[in-house]
Amino acid sequence: MRIGTTEILDTYAEAFGARYTRLIITAANDFWLDAALGSICGYGTSVIGCDAESGVERRLTMDESPDGRPAAAVLLFGFTTETVSQAAQHRVGQCILTCPTAACFGGLPDASETYSLGKYLRYFGDGFESRVEAGGSVAAATEPPALRQLWRIPVMDGEFIIEATGGVAKGVAGGNIILQADSPASGLAAAQRAAGALAQQPGIITPFPGGVCRSGSKVGSKYKALVASTAEAYCPTLRDRVKSELVDGAQCAYEVVIDGVDQAAVATAMRIAIEAAADKGVLAIGAGNYGGRLGKYPIRLRDVMA
Repeated sequence: MRIGTTEILDTYAEAFGARYTRLIITAANDFWLDAALGSICGYGTSVIGCDAESGVERRLTMDESPDGRPAAAVLLFGFTTETVSQAAQHRVGQCILTCPTAACFGGLPDASETYSLGKYLRYFGDGFESRVEAGGSVAAATEPPALRQLWRIPVMDGEFIIEATGGVAKGVAGGNIILQADSPASGLAAAQRAAGALAQQPGIITPFPGGVCRSGSKVGSKYKALVASTAEAYCPTLRDRVKSELVDGAQCAYEVVIDGVDQAAVATAMRIAIEAAADKGVLAIGAGNYGGRLGKYPIRLRDVMA
C-alpha cells in the first residue's frame, strides 16, 4: 500500500495491556496551566524506567472544566492499578500541589477501580484541611454531574482543591508507527506532523519528548540486567553489521508511540499519524513488534488503514 510516494509496510504494532488514570488539571490562566502540565508529565516517557507513561490527552473547553478555569486532561499509564495510583499521588503532590493556582480533579467518575487521591494528600494540611461537596462537570462525566467530594488544603496563595478519589481503568499501551525517511530533516518534519495531528485526539497520549522517540527499543538485551535495548535493525550506522529493517535510501527512523484508553483509540491514532506523516521524503512507514513477547494486542497497519 502507498500514500503518495510513501510505502505503508505490511506489518503490525505489538501493543500491551495497561492500567490508566485520567486527571483534570485546572489553573488561573494558560501560563500556570502549562507549568502544571509540563511538571506532572515530566519524566513520563516509558515504564521501562519511569513510574508511569504520562502526557496531556487534550485541552478542555470552559464548559468541560470542573471549576470554569483553563483546564486539560492528563493520562497516566502503568502496568498495575497500584503503580498508576502511586504515580498519580506522587506527581500530584510534587507537581500540582506546588504549582500556583492549580487544582486537580478526577477524570474517570464511573471507573470500577478507585484510589485515594486527595485523601492521601490532604495530610499536608496538618489538620487545617477540610472536606467539601461541590458540583462540576468533566469531559467524561454523565449529565447531570454528581457532587464531587473535594479536599481544601490551605497553601500560601489560598487553598489547593483536590478531588478525594481518582479512578483507574484498563487501557492499551505501546501502539506505534515507525517512519523511515531519506534524511533527518524529512524524518523530523514528518514526525512533527504526526505528533501534531494527535495533540488534541481524545483517548490517547504520545508520551515521548515532543511525541517522538529516536531511541526505539526491542525486548531484551545481551546484558542480562536490561529488559530492553536499542532496536539495532533501525539504526542507520549499523546497517552493514546487522540484519537491517531500513528500506533502501533510508537515513533515519523515528517512532511515534501511542497509549490509549482502548485498542480502537490506539488504532485510530495510528491511522491519523500515518496519514499526517506520509509525504515526499518519507520512504516507508511501519511499526515495531516483538514476536508476541511484549503484548497481546497486534494492531495491523493494513487493518488500520482499511
